[in-house]
Amino acid sequence: MSETLIAEFWAAMATNDFAQAGRWLHPEFEYFMPQTGEYLQGRAGFVALNTAYPANGPWMFEVRSIIATTDRAVSDVDITDGTLVARAITFHTLQDGLILRQTEYWPEDYPAPDWRKPFMRVLPDRPF
Repeated sequence: MSETLIAEFWAAMATNDFAQAGRWLHPEFEYFMPQTGEYLQGRAGFVALNTAYPANGPWMFEVRSIIATTDRAVSDVDITDGTLVARAITFHTLQDGLILRQTEYWPEDYPAPDWRKPFMRVLPDRPF
């Protein structure tokens, strides 16, 4: 059920109707972005944040994977608006059949360091 909940949340996000996506969030929802130190509380804030984002087109979401237990899940999602290409790794805490908390990381690609060349090879299409 937890995996289904997260998949349904991302499917709702893909409609670009963020108020609809907010229905999967707990009334006491909290959102953390550790890389920037930002915090948001409440469904309304999440909906407003995503609605206000200066996108270059409709958002598209491709779920790479979801790993879930009864009350926790992690999703790995590719996100694009046609110009921005990003990846979000999101840790979800679940309660009462809704998403209570999200801690989200937006890692950026970087070149492989030279010192690792004897041990690893770079895959050009990043299949993982």
